[in-house]
Amino acid sequence: MNLIEQRFAVLDEIDSGLDVDAMKSTALSINGFRNPETSVLLITHYQRLLEHVEPDHIHVLIDGSIAMNVGKDLPEKLN
Repeated sequence: MNLIEQRFAVLDEIDSGLDVDAMKSTALSINGFRNPETSVLLITHYQRLLEHVEPDHIHVLIDGSIAMNVGKDLPEKLN
């Protein structure tokens, strides 16, 4: 992402199959990419990646429709 200087990245289930160390490394890369001039759409089914990447907004999709649209406190609400 950083090499081609993208302004927008879509990461679909990038955390699938990652062990703890790989998850932290991936999160570090995502956090390093984020800045006021770039955006990341991070699609995940798991909360564990959000323990390392703090989202600005969270949208929950159910059956193809946005069911919830809240700030970064949503993971606690889902537990």
